[in-house]
Amino acid sequence: MGNYPSGKLYRNLGFYLLFLIIMISMITSLIPSEAPPQVFTYTQFLDAVQRGLVEKVVIVNHDLSGEMKDGTKFTTYAPDDPNLIATLRNKNVDIEAQPPPEPSWWVRILGALLPTVFLVIVWVFLLQQVQGGSNRVTSFAKSRAKMVEPEKVKITFDDVAGVEEVKEELKEIVDFLRNPRRFQKIGARIPRGVLLYGPPGTGKTLLAKAIAGEAKVPFFSISGSDFVEMFVGVGAARVRDLFATAKKSVPCIVFVDELDAVGRHRGAGLGGGHDEREQTLNQLLVEMDGFDPNEGIIVIAATNRPDILDPALLRPGRFDRRIAVPPPDVVGREAILRVHLKGKPVDESVDLEVLARRTPGFVGADLANLVNEAALLAARQNRDVIKMEDFEEAIDKVIAGPERKHMVISEKEKQIVAYHESGHAIVARALPNADPVHKISIIPRGNMALGYTLQLPTEDRYLLSKQELLDRLAVLLGGRVAEEMVFGDVTTGAQDDLKKATEIAREMVCEYGMSEILGPLTLGRKHREVFLGRDIAEDRNYSEEIAYIIDKEVRAIIDQAYEKARESIERYREKLDLLAERLIEKEVLERVEIEQILDFSAENEEYPALTFRSHINPDSVGGEKADET
Repeated sequence: MGNYPSGKLYRNLGFYLLFLIIMISMITSLIPSEAPPQVFTYTQFLDAVQRGLVEKVVIVNHDLSGEMKDGTKFTTYAPDDPNLIATLRNKNVDIEAQPPPEPSWWVRILGALLPTVFLVIVWVFLLQQVQGGSNRVTSFAKSRAKMVEPEKVKITFDDVAGVEEVKEELKEIVDFLRNPRRFQKIGARIPRGVLLYGPPGTGKTLLAKAIAGEAKVPFFSISGSDFVEMFVGVGAARVRDLFATAKKSVPCIVFVDELDAVGRHRGAGLGGGHDEREQTLNQLLVEMDGFDPNEGIIVIAATNRPDILDPALLRPGRFDRRIAVPPPDVVGREAILRVHLKGKPVDESVDLEVLARRTPGFVGADLANLVNEAALLAARQNRDVIKMEDFEEAIDKVIAGPERKHMVISEKEKQIVAYHESGHAIVARALPNADPVHKISIIPRGNMALGYTLQLPTEDRYLLSKQELLDRLAVLLGGRVAEEMVFGDVTTGAQDDLKKATEIAREMVCEYGMSEILGPLTLGRKHREVFLGRDIAEDRNYSEEIAYIIDKEVRAIIDQAYEKARESIERYREKLDLLAERLIEKEVLERVEIEQILDFSAENEEYPALTFRSHINPDSVGGEKADET
């Protein structure tokens, strides 16, 4: 019988044997041994007695049973009839009176044990409730971190693309986890904490998983919000439990996602020093580098807001290394697309370089969504491969929203939208510092977009010159200029263009120091309230007179950009009409056809670049305000 305990075996056998005996007894008592008797009414019974057909009667309380002279057995129910015995005697019926039958032995045992069983059940239930409550209180303070065994982490650095410099930084962590003695021999100490920060979707969580997959060590994953509860002290208890669990699996990685949920600057909460979030942060600080530091535990954290983290959390000895995970450049986007296209049927016409250039500002999550949208579009068309047109449509869908093919637009509005978008394209083609136009569409998309003009930069830009910003302003205003020039009126279609243009012009004056009058100054201070985690106010650190000059400078930039857009469209008015007519006809124009229509090679004079000239007299600063021009 192996190692099976003999006592337990005997108890189980005895239990099963007793249960079998009880069941057999119950079944035996319930199964009738002979044919059931006939059921008479009391009237039928008396009638049979009067006719002399009854041979024998057995009386048990009010129940009567007996046998007829022909051998038929019967049963009936007798009321309180005082003449019954006399009637039976007169007809010479054999009368037998019996006491009520006693219950079977198993019924008597069950009746005796039932109160005891009930009390035992109630006691066990109450005991479980007490123990369960105690367990729930204990488990409430336990960490909610999910541990992933090394062999279950399948992600490696090969699955992460577009952040090659970041991977090089993190490979040192992997080398330490694989061979810590090499670092300890020379007296080097590996960073206790690594903070990955950057915009959402750049792959911070994926990088942490890749480190665990490369190092082949246990990986504990938890979100910052999992520490904080409404009960004070629970967060700190969970931090202690997390590191106590991690100590049993060293070397290991503890990954805290969204660290800003628990690591915000202390003193900014509504609860002051007794705030639950601050107590949790204090415990995290102690665990990372306190009196008894945890060796062999590397804490990797990710956040989108490193500016609101507590300085004590970022000092050396805790998060020693802070690594920025920026959005990928054009080469990185192409590499990310290759990763996401692995295992997917892709047509030979798909050009990843073009797709990478068409997606400036896209992060890894955006590109993954783009590939999925293209695959869905291909499946919707019942195709076996994903074509380039699927990716083109997916990009337009992600940027501008899905097509609204059933939206009814009048011919007049369609013509206005066509000239508006053509105005953008004409100005973009005419100005030397504007990005080339890749696509124009007058098919409504999203909520409010009746059309759009897509410009595709030739390369990623990290710095913008003053002339590039000015040309960008002129392109934004080109749609409104075209409406005014062709129809003699303006519409609400340029609302978003005007908003963007005003923001750029104000940033040029107040943030970039591109005003000749105000000079290289930054005007205005932004307040970042760390408790709310967002910019909610801007402090004016300048006088009303400077505010007036700022408004004048912004207006001057907008006016000159507007004039430059007007000059561009007036000069190429024939091209504007031709482009608008073709756009009304086809609704969507690609780059090749746009360049054929907007062929300016016949023009002899090179178009001059836009130069910003202030409309404010420098002599008026500090004295009377200059007249508005």
